[in-house]
Amino acid sequence: MASGQATREPGGAPLGFIGVGTMGRPMARRLIEAGHALIVFDRDEAAVAELTAIGALAAQSVHEVADRARVVFTSLPTPAIFREVALGAGGLRDGETVKILVDLSTVGSRIEKEVAAGLRERGIETVDAPVSGGAAGATKGSLAIMAAGVGAALDEVRPLFDVLGKVFVVGDQPGQGQLLKLLNNMLSSTAFAITSEAFVAGMRGGLDPEVMMAVINAGSGKNGATLDKFPKHVLPRTFDFGFPVGSVCKDIGLAVDECQALGVPMWVGNIARQVWNHAAMQDGAARDMTELVRYVERWSSTEGLDA
Repeated sequence: MASGQATREPGGAPLGFIGVGTMGRPMARRLIEAGHALIVFDRDEAAVAELTAIGALAAQSVHEVADRARVVFTSLPTPAIFREVALGAGGLRDGETVKILVDLSTVGSRIEKEVAAGLRERGIETVDAPVSGGAAGATKGSLAIMAAGVGAALDEVRPLFDVLGKVFVVGDQPGQGQLLKLLNNMLSSTAFAITSEAFVAGMRGGLDPEVMMAVINAGSGKNGATLDKFPKHVLPRTFDFGFPVGSVCKDIGLAVDECQALGVPMWVGNIARQVWNHAAMQDGAARDMTELVRYVERWSSTEGLDA
């Protein structure tokens, strides 16, 4: 859609979008294609160029976005980067126009609460809205959005969520969305780790991997790994789910820390965390998370299907 056809938000301001990487870029694209004017910022010039080619405006800094957009989305990789973008010098906190931050990142509830408090001092409300569904869900507009925030801010941005997926209102305080997202990711990554071990054990015992997955998915052992990641990304040996091991380590680490802070001992979660961290330390941080299977094969002295 050409920029001249784009719909500006109340007050004539475009939407802002900071962080247009693996997840942010397809979400920003969907907003543009739905007719919204966007001003975007990312250090990756190629990612920004992909969006300006379909009508986005390119900002030169976070501060420019905050000066021009009333509603700003963030999709950022780490808690430290999120804090710097929101509260650092020249960050959102210093913007003249921004009134609502919609954070789509996975950064943990403690940082989310800190940022929300810092922004509220400047009259900026935060809608904590992490997403689940991966890059494929972001592209298709089928993400699960776990939104928490005060009513007026949440009501204003809720129609925008419809472009990205299905919204679940999980609370009225920033941080509640983050907690649920971390619990979801911890369940997902733990399921993948134990499924990898079961898969490799079955191969060592002579089972056909396709038959194994079919039987598990017809029984009580099915989970997100057996239903989706293994059939689509492991059995074909493409390992292209689109989420790196290092990001799994970040998310499960945040999840375990937050659960322990709530008084839950996390025996199983800590073990799963160690498995992922061990893979990351063996040159795996940048590899696709589905390649954990290869590490389990190596640790088990088992040849993979592509050996």
